[in-house]
Amino acid sequence: MILLLDVGNTNIKLGLANEVKTLYTWRIATDTNKTADEFGMVLFDLLKQNGYSFSDIEGIIMSSVAPSINYTLEHMCTYYMHTRPIMVSQKIDLAGITIDYQGNQLGADRIINAVAAYKLYGGPVITVDFGSATTFGVVDANGVFQGGLIAPGIKSSAESLTNTAAKLPRIELVKPGDIIAKNTIENMQAGVIFGFTGLVEYIIDSIKKKPDFAAAKVVATGGMSQLVTQNSTAIDVVDRALSLKGLRILYDSNKNKQMKY
Repeated sequence: MILLLDVGNTNIKLGLANEVKTLYTWRIATDTNKTADEFGMVLFDLLKQNGYSFSDIEGIIMSSVAPSINYTLEHMCTYYMHTRPIMVSQKIDLAGITIDYQGNQLGADRIINAVAAYKLYGGPVITVDFGSATTFGVVDANGVFQGGLIAPGIKSSAESLTNTAAKLPRIELVKPGDIIAKNTIENMQAGVIFGFTGLVEYIIDSIKKKPDFAAAKVVATGGMSQLVTQNSTAIDVVDRALSLKGLRILYDSNKNKQMKY
C-alpha cells in the first residue's frame, strides 16, 4: 500500500492507495503543536479502522507547503513505517511535466495539481485550487507549466472582514438567495461568494484570450471549490481528489528512489 500525504496550511489530506487506485482518503488538521507520536497514533487509528496497519505501507510520498511541520511528519514516517517519504519538489521526476518558473519556489501543491490535471485531462489545462489561498496554474499543450496566479483564499477573506470590521460577524460560507442581499450576514456571503466567482471567471477569461490557451480545460479542486463552481460556467471539471491523484502519479515515477530504514 502507498501512503499519500498532501500537507496544506490548514489541513493534511491523506490517502491510502494500492497499485490501481486510492482506496481511502482522510483529512486532519495541520497542527504544528502535535508530535510525531501524536500524528502516528492518529494515522494508526485511521488505518486500523479500515483493516490496515503500518506494516502494510510499502511506500510514502509527501507534498507540503508547511515547512515547519515537515520534520515531524518525516520522523513519523521513518519511525513507524521505516520509510522516508519522497518529497515533492522540482528536483524529482515530474512524470513528463516541465516547469517554466523562475527559481525553485513553485509550491509542491501547484506541482501535484499540474501533474494530475495534465495527465488526466490533457493540455492545455488551467487548475484552480480553492484552499487557504486560491491558486491558478497554467499548463500548455506540451506539458509545460507556464505559471499562474495566487489570490487570497475564500475562507481567509471572509475571516478578514470579521477581524478588521468591528461590527461584522463571523458567517457561514453558503450562497445567499440573491446577489442583492437584505441583511448584513447575507451581504457578506454575497460579497465573498459572488465576488470570488467574478474573480475566477475574469482570470480564466483573461488566460483564455491568449492564443495557446483558448481551448484550455479548467479543473477546479480544493475544499472551497463547490462555493464557486455552483455559480460559475467557467469550470469544466471539479476534482476534489486532484492533489492525491497527482501524488500517486509522481510516486510511480519516483518509487525507485524510496528509502527504507
